[in-house]
Amino acid sequence: MLSEAEAWRFVRSLLGRTAQSAACVELVDARDGVIAWRAPFGATPEAERLLDLCLPLCVGALARDLVVAHLGQSLDGRVAVPPGLPRLITGAEDLRHTHRLRALSDAVVVGATTVAVDDPQLTTRLVPGEHPVRVVLDPHARLPRDRALFTDGQAASLVVVGRRSAAAYADVAGAEVVPLRLHGDTLSVDDVLAALRERGLRRIFVEGGGVTVSRFLDAGALDRLHVAVASRIVGTGVPALQIRGAMFGGAASARSYLLGTDVLFDCDLRGGSAGRGLA
Repeated sequence: MLSEAEAWRFVRSLLGRTAQSAACVELVDARDGVIAWRAPFGATPEAERLLDLCLPLCVGALARDLVVAHLGQSLDGRVAVPPGLPRLITGAEDLRHTHRLRALSDAVVVGATTVAVDDPQLTTRLVPGEHPVRVVLDPHARLPRDRALFTDGQAASLVVVGRRSAAAYADVAGAEVVPLRLHGDTLSVDDVLAALRERGLRRIFVEGGGVTVSRFLDAGALDRLHVAVASRIVGTGVPALQIRGAMFGGAASARSYLLGTDVLFDCDLRGGSAGRGLA
């Protein structure tokens, strides 16, 4: 029976990031856009969920140039909590899923507020896989220089900054500075993606926070959105999605999965593909 570890090895092999798993998974690109798969000797529930969630990110027309985002939120739509409460809203299974999304990506993108508040490592330490290039969007060069992305040396880091503020990062040796023109007081999502792809970073994971994910969604730049909802009500806190422009009535398709005590919604924003196991 296919285990979760074997399923993960197979998924990584589809992107050339590990050798092919000895455990066989048969893929079928169905006519309705579903990436159907079959495990001849069966699969554990954890392996089935992993394949359903990850195969659409690795197979199909969008797999080479993919922009996927993830948010973990409370029942009342909060992605950050007031001081004094546990910082992580969703549980351990969603955290492992986030690390898998990093491992399947060339670059992981976060906003300056996420780095300032959480000081994340943005590595794949919870799962087998290579670290992505870490990208922080800091248009006004306001981040402290002691953040892990600039100092730990665990993975390559880029800091995308407004051109007029780029000189403020002259003393940062642990990250490449990418100066871009500001549009008003913000960076253009299209400009950010173009700069990353010029550097060969084509599979992009937008990890947070809520403002950054909202801007990518508002710009129509996301192919896929994963939203994990915890069974908690936070009350006062930072809201999740904040869409400024007109939005579609709903995702082209969405499926839900249990991740421990959380519910993960996999939203296909391009009408592309979903994963589905076949008996």
